[in-house]
Amino acid sequence: MSPLLNRSEQIASYLLKIEAVALRPQEPFTWTSGIKSPIYCDNRLTLSYPEIRSYIADAFAELIATEYPGTEVIAGTATAGIPHAAWVADKLNLPMAYIRDKAKGHGKQNQIEGIISPGQKVIVIEDLISTGGSSLKAAQAVQEAGGEPLAVLAIFSYELDRATNAFSEAGIPLQSLSNYSTLIDVALGQGKIAAEDVELLQSWRRDPSSFGK
Repeated sequence: MSPLLNRSEQIASYLLKIEAVALRPQEPFTWTSGIKSPIYCDNRLTLSYPEIRSYIADAFAELIATEYPGTEVIAGTATAGIPHAAWVADKLNLPMAYIRDKAKGHGKQNQIEGIISPGQKVIVIEDLISTGGSSLKAAQAVQEAGGEPLAVLAIFSYELDRATNAFSEAGIPLQSLSNYSTLIDVALGQGKIAAEDVELLQSWRRDPSSFGK
């Protein structure tokens, strides 16, 4: 790791290196919602790189130990948050659970697998924050189980206002190890995007619905 990079920059650099994220301002991707996006993100690729996944787990563990020392359970979101939650729980020697997007339709019909007891303080681990809807559902499932979600922590965030506002309204802290603004800076510094692309990329974060129109 370069000593010149802070944690957020290093993770952004790793994600660019393995093409877990790609910036394409001139040829935007299309989301299932129909929104045009200059960024593609698939953090599941980090699973195939031991050095990178270990760095991410260490970063999560350090953040939790420093800012959320009362944490009693690490809960991963299904499916992409599960492996990262497992590695973090192992590093911190804490119990681990995972949370489905909805309860199973058979068996015990669990939404949470593992044990979250009433009153326990829980950190929810997510791989990516876009609009924040699915991550908030996971945190609310913790609340419904009687647990206390201390925060949702993610590898990467698009920094969309919609997500920021949703978490603020819910009263649940949200933090990411790296983010869209940092990614743009790192990509520019590495020559992966041109200087004239920066304003276009920033305009998408401000108003995704109007991008490419």
